[in-house]
Amino acid sequence: MLPPLRVQELIRLIRSSKTQAQEREIIQKECADIRAAFREEDPLYRYRNVAKLLYMHMLGYPAHFGQMECLKLIASQKFTDKRIGYLGAMLLLDERQDAHLLITNSIKTDLNSSVQFVQGLALCTLGCMGSSEMCRDLANEVAQLLKTSNSYVKKKAVVCAVHIIRKVPDLIDMFLPTCKKLLSERSHGVQHGAVILMTEMCKRSPTALKDLRKLVPQLVQLLKNIVMSGYSPEHTVSGVSDPFLQVQILHLLRALGQNDEACSDAMNDTLAQVATNTDTNRNAGNAILYETVLTIMDIKSVSGLRVLAVNILGRFLVNNDKNIRYVALTSLLRLVQTDHTAVQRHRSTIVDLLKDSDASVNRRALELSFALVNSSNVRGMMKELQHFLDTCRPELKADCTSGMFLAAEKFAPSKRWHIDTIMQVLTTAGGYVRDDAVSNLIHLISCASELHGYTVLKLYAAIQDDISQQPLVQVASWCIGEYGDQLLQGTCEEAEPVEVSEDDVLDLLERVLQSHMSLPATRAYALTAIMKLSTRLRENVDRIRQVVSIYGSCIDVELQQRAVEYNALFKKYDHMRGAVLEKMPLMDKGQSGDNEDDDDDELRKEEKPPSIKEEVPPLNSFQHSSHVTDLLDLLGGSDNNPVIPVAPLVVQNASDGGILLDLLGVLPTPAAIPPLMVFNKNGLQVSFTFERPESSSPLLVITTSASNSTAADISDFVFQAAVPKNLQLQLQAPSGSVVPASNGGVITQLIRILNPQKVPLKMRLRLSYTHFGNSVQEVCEVSNFPPDTWQ
Repeated sequence: MLPPLRVQELIRLIRSSKTQAQEREIIQKECADIRAAFREEDPLYRYRNVAKLLYMHMLGYPAHFGQMECLKLIASQKFTDKRIGYLGAMLLLDERQDAHLLITNSIKTDLNSSVQFVQGLALCTLGCMGSSEMCRDLANEVAQLLKTSNSYVKKKAVVCAVHIIRKVPDLIDMFLPTCKKLLSERSHGVQHGAVILMTEMCKRSPTALKDLRKLVPQLVQLLKNIVMSGYSPEHTVSGVSDPFLQVQILHLLRALGQNDEACSDAMNDTLAQVATNTDTNRNAGNAILYETVLTIMDIKSVSGLRVLAVNILGRFLVNNDKNIRYVALTSLLRLVQTDHTAVQRHRSTIVDLLKDSDASVNRRALELSFALVNSSNVRGMMKELQHFLDTCRPELKADCTSGMFLAAEKFAPSKRWHIDTIMQVLTTAGGYVRDDAVSNLIHLISCASELHGYTVLKLYAAIQDDISQQPLVQVASWCIGEYGDQLLQGTCEEAEPVEVSEDDVLDLLERVLQSHMSLPATRAYALTAIMKLSTRLRENVDRIRQVVSIYGSCIDVELQQRAVEYNALFKKYDHMRGAVLEKMPLMDKGQSGDNEDDDDDELRKEEKPPSIKEEVPPLNSFQHSSHVTDLLDLLGGSDNNPVIPVAPLVVQNASDGGILLDLLGVLPTPAAIPPLMVFNKNGLQVSFTFERPESSSPLLVITTSASNSTAADISDFVFQAAVPKNLQLQLQAPSGSVVPASNGGVITQLIRILNPQKVPLKMRLRLSYTHFGNSVQEVCEVSNFPPDTWQ
């Protein structure tokens, strides 16, 4: 038989193929030859065939049939075979496949080899794809290699130890004593790996964090030596001495100095030295400065050092590199909550970045600008933001308008300034304003009774020439309908006198109704405004009646319904029209904010004639749940048991005096149901508290409370529940996904269960979360519910 193709020849052949079909044909033919060679157990060219298989795997073709050949190469005594075998194991094997456990003995043998390169291959493979079982079995060998004098092996062993404690955090105590010795090594590679190892220990073990804080002086001295050392060609990058090791040390110091004043004091001087002696002309130096700033911000540093950190970020803002400018803006946005005054010194530079050509920098500068707005600078900042709104990209207009509305509402020096600012934003932004801007401005105008004449004149003038800005037209229509009498007077102390006739006002509103640019909601505002003017105008009532009757046959159902109701007011209830169309009373904003209906719908409800009864909405029918609330049938039921949201409890008949008794506070309260602990394991406790609206109600509301008594937070917490098919269950959104450590807080979640047949309650729970870096999933069944929960 002819020898198989070399790897270089196969690569050249594949690259020369002109079509994808031709490439697949070459791959299929070569895979067939490789399979035949594997069946014949040809040891001579095994490494070559595996190498070709790895190249095809990199191209995306299946290569799983070469896994066992990789194991054979690893067991070979030839270094060339081992090299290809270990490379194949790293690419083709992972911990989800049982075959990876077969190389455990080979790795253990190679870890004890006398050849450093063989040891290096074994360490690299274990650090790349070692499962938790392999890490437990081989942790002792790795710990022994950390004590060897060979820096080549020790460097790889440290990196492998990092992987081991990520997989098995329980083994941290095995590697903790060697950390101090590793920091004393002369090899920067060993030091770099040791710092990464210590950082991982701090993340995963509070006990290790406490022990490693004793090494802060040694870490500070190591960082100081690197900063003050001279030029070293082996470790210098762009004139900066070993920036990678400096960044990792700063990262570790940040973890050690959090919430510890003694450690923070020990590193303050060195951090100041790093911040002042690092070259900022190179990107490597900027990376070190950025990590220094993050460390200063996270530890309990002195105020002067924090000011220095803000000044460093201020220099980053004027850097020519847009990535550095973006990083500076992001860091200042984090810092503005704690050091607002220091960040304010760079306000002018931040505002200038609103004109930057990069969209990401614009967005970050916009967010930071809103964070800097306060009562003393609101006028100037809003002018700058208004200029930005005129020229910014369309994708930023919505965020800019929302931020301006919030800032104006929070820091407005006067109501007139507030109204002028929002009107200017509406004129500029048009359709980019948020949905609640119209209702908020209407509420603001209605509360400023002394500015009604000024506001309606300004709005009338604003939409005379341009009716394309729909939110502005809606606010103007509402104001003209409410305060049209003041508009016709044309006099206002804050504005120049304007002569406006009744025909001018009606012409403008009719133009809004007939414009093809007007949205259905805008037409509804205009029609309501015309109807309201029928009680505010002395003449032209017949014209208003004619306009309203025309839209009684409009194709738009909403507009048609309004017009029909208004016609009924004219024909049957004309004597009540003045009372029904009175000015809207002032509303409490706290209450109106909770109302789901907008101001337009409230107008419509006020203006309905008394005889036109509003339909009472039916109870929410039971609908199949979405993918979010639809749980797996953990109790083994059929697919005919969907999880169904429970309809809200509604009192339909008030004749029985239930509502009156409720108002008087004499409704009998059901007996309290004792709470129930449903899960308690590994420091995680989950308890149920119960509430029933009435003793005879089939609805049960369960409040789930999850707490954590361990020393580390529980993250990605997900609570799921399932009930038998004769019950109906609804899970509402939880209050969070992180359960704080040391009982520092709880996560709550509501469960609503409908049990019309009053069968004994049974529930299966599934809890999934991440704790100490490990993913945990627990399943339990709860059947000991108190009888009051279902009887």
